[in-house]
Amino acid sequence: MTTSPASATVTVKRPVVRNRLVSWLIFGVVSLYFLIPLAATFYWSLRGMKDVLGFEAYRKLFADTNFLPAFSQSIVNAVATIFLSLLIVVPTAYWVTLRLPKLRPVVEFITLLPFVIPAVVLVFGIIRLYSAPPLLFTATYNSSRIVLIFVYVCLSFPYMFRSVDNGLRAIDVRTLTEAAQSLGANWGTILFRVIFPNLRVALLSGALLTFAIVIGELTIALYMAQHTLGPYMSDLTRSKVYEPSAMAIVAFAITWAAMGIIDFVGRGATRHVQMVEAD
Repeated sequence: MTTSPASATVTVKRPVVRNRLVSWLIFGVVSLYFLIPLAATFYWSLRGMKDVLGFEAYRKLFADTNFLPAFSQSIVNAVATIFLSLLIVVPTAYWVTLRLPKLRPVVEFITLLPFVIPAVVLVFGIIRLYSAPPLLFTATYNSSRIVLIFVYVCLSFPYMFRSVDNGLRAIDVRTLTEAAQSLGANWGTILFRVIFPNLRVALLSGALLTFAIVIGELTIALYMAQHTLGPYMSDLTRSKVYEPSAMAIVAFAITWAAMGIIDFVGRGATRHVQMVEAD
């Protein structure tokens, strides 16, 4: 007995339609799981004035004399952390991929250590090590801030290394290196003019994760007496009612803005590659 083409087409379409409905159902449930708390937080932030919905909580937040210094300091710390992390991780991952592939498990283990060591243990160890001569680096606020930035660099290793490593796996590192060397380029030129441009999206992904870590970090900054956004948000939740919700919405908006920048830059990089291939 043979099956007609029409019945075979109907048999094939039914599982496809069913899988599509299940996919949309899962997407809807997951979206509601995230959007309902976000909407509730936004609604609560609008109740800064009695019986009136408005942006009074946001006005008070931005009018707070402690908000902008804490926010700007966190931004500067995040930028410095991203810069130092890129200078350390990209050459290391590039050299491991090109010349020392057998050391990849060792490097991956080292970059995973921030996941293993609790933040409380890490910060007390740092304070104990750098608060006594000859390594007296926590005597002043600015020196403690420098130590904090280097700690953040270590915390960014798991995210930055994997983003860079995935980007390097997606390109032919050896061919690009040999082509650049045949044109007379040195290692610095190869790294900054060949490797970095090809890792644009991967670097931005790692930078976004690092930015999110630095902006929301509380434990280490609190014990090192740094006036960053994490301790500020912690103090805000103990003394205010509606302003913490407004602060959460602002932080969420900043994160999505960073994701939008990554998507825009990534599309630009893809369009540039397509134009080069077409030429």
